[in-house]
This record gives sequence, C-alpha cells and structure tokens, in this order.
Amino acid sequence: MSAGRRDARPQEIALLEAAGTLLASSTQAIAAASGAQTHLLVYLPGALDPASPEIRRANLPSGWASPAFDVLQTEDYEWVTGGRRDLSMVARAAITASLGYPIAEQHYFSGFAAGDGDWSAIVAAAREVQRDGIAETFIWAMPQVLRDGLTLFGKDDDVTPFEDVDFPIAIGAEASASPGFSTNVVTSASGHESRNANWQQARLRFDAGPGVRGDDELGTLIAFFRARRGAAVGFRFRDPFDHSSNAMRGVPTADDQMLGLGDGAATQFALRKSYAEGEVRRITRPVAGSVRVSIGAVEQLTGWSLVDRGVVQLSSPPAVGVDVRAGFLFDTPVRFAEDRLDINRASFLAGEAPSVPLIEIREA
Repeated sequence: MSAGRRDARPQEIALLEAAGTLLASSTQAIAAASGAQTHLLVYLPGALDPASPEIRRANLPSGWASPAFDVLQTEDYEWVTGGRRDLSMVARAAITASLGYPIAEQHYFSGFAAGDGDWSAIVAAAREVQRDGIAETFIWAMPQVLRDGLTLFGKDDDVTPFEDVDFPIAIGAEASASPGFSTNVVTSASGHESRNANWQQARLRFDAGPGVRGDDELGTLIAFFRARRGAAVGFRFRDPFDHSSNAMRGVPTADDQMLGLGDGAATQFALRKSYAEGEVRRITRPVAGSVRVSIGAVEQLTGWSLVDRGVVQLSSPPAVGVDVRAGFLFDTPVRFAEDRLDINRASFLAGEAPSVPLIEIREA
C-alpha cells in the first residue's frame, strides 16, 4: 500500500488510521461474541515493515492493545530465514511496547521453512525467544517438519550440552580421523541392491589416543574427560587433517569460500566449506581471530562481526549479485563417544596407546 511509505500525506495517514479503527472494531466484536479465549496473530514483517512505517496505523491498531485479546501471537519467518534477526528483535520489542501484552501472554511462531537449509535459523530464533521468557513457542508448519525430518531434543538445565573449550591440542594433534556415512542397503534374492543414504554429509569420528605418550598427557586427558562428564558435554576439537578454509591446512585468505550472493537485504551469512563433488559443510566453530571476510573481492577490515554458530553479521546488506566470501580456521564440535574411558596401566607402560574415541556433533 503506497500510503504506508515514509512520506505519506496527512490524508493518507488519516485513511490508514480509519482502516485500523475499523479493523479493531470488527475483531473486537468477534472476540466478544465468541465467549472463548482469544488469540491475536500478527505477522511482523507486514505490520511493522521498516520501508512502510505508517502501515502500522492500519495493520496494528491501538484497539488491539491489551486486554483486547487474551494472547498476542507473532511470527516473522521472512526476516528469520532472510538473515534479518535484527529486524525481528526490534519489531518484537516495538509490538510489546505498543500493545502492552506482557511476555507471559505472548506466543511465538517460528517457521516457515522453504527448504531444509532454513531450519537452523528457525530453531535459533525459537530458542532466542524462549530465553526471553515467552509463554509458548511453536515450530511450524507440520508438512515442512515431516518433509525434512526435523527433530528437536529437550535440554537438561543441569548439564551444558556444549562448552566452548578446546580439547588439549598437544594430544589431539596425533589423532586419527574417520569420516563416515549412514547407508541402508537392502539386497534382493537376485543379488541386486537398493541403497538409501540417510545423511547428506559425512560425520567424523576421531581417536585421540595416539597423542597420549606419558603420565602428564594421561592426567590431562582424564581431567578433561571428567570435566565433560563423559559423553554429556561437547567441546572443540582441531582436526589435524582438515581445519582450514584454504585447502585442508593452508593459511586462510579472505576469498577462500563463497558464503553467498548479496540480495540487497540479507546481512547474515553462515560460514561454510565446499569440498569436491559439491558437498558443502557448515562451519559452526571458527577459530576466534582467524576469520577474514571479503565483499566483491575486497577484504573488509571493518563493518562485520562474527555471531553465534559461525554466522557473519554485516553492518549493511551487500548489493544484489555481489559475492560474499570468507576465510577461516575452524574446529570440529565433538563429544566423547562413550561414558567410559578404558586405560590399562600395564598396557600403557608397555607403549600401547589407549583408545579415546570422539564423535562429531551436528550443530547445523
């Protein structure tokens, strides 16, 4: 609606106000007649579009202010999946201040996933509002959840699922690495096979045992294992074979990996690494201070920051079609594969390295 633009004329603003009053009146009548608990669902990118600030007069009338409805529900998937969580935070604060519904009387809808690559941002947004104390959070819609097999696990508040600490580097440098996949193979009576790949990307396993050479390393390992409560708590691990955006172990440059193309709106770009044959790996644990960013082949020394889970936040969106690239060192998020660490003193003194299995954690 053109009247919602920043330079709207007085008569256009009056029209928007009248439309908002009519909308509020009609919904109040329905709410009063229903005799049931009422929920007001507002799509924030439409009601609070920064490009059309006056549109809120029609789409978010003052007649909807608390206690007109029992629950205020909001959704903002366009911003979430578009990398504009900054707009989401501003809009949620604005609607809370404008309509006066306390957080305990608000619900949040996190969705809609056009593709399986959207779920990371959707789940992150849902968890963010949960930390703010919102009453209910919903992941939707069911057809997309079923399509992509999205599964969320509850959190135990007594155990931190991941601690941003490094596995003892001197021990880990001698580790062996084993990338693996999960494939279901069905063989018919004729000997023909049907194969179904359950994972799109390899999951890494490591054995850090070869790095344990003496009592000092053994003591360090046992202390680290106990502090992580066995398999309960994840941590960073430097893969000795693959920990750089430049080939496998090269010095990072700002042009190493393509993160995406500018569209004139998105300001968040997730770190990723491309391998041969088209596999793309999300990088969630970059090494602090190692990340370099370029836009249109020009390295950016300022104007960006690194936020949670390896996402580059730009201060302004790149122009349409402009390359956004980055270089970085990274760690692999892992946990101990077992809750038990078997060490035989006699075997250890005889020079036999203990087995210390680690397994990669999926974070994106």
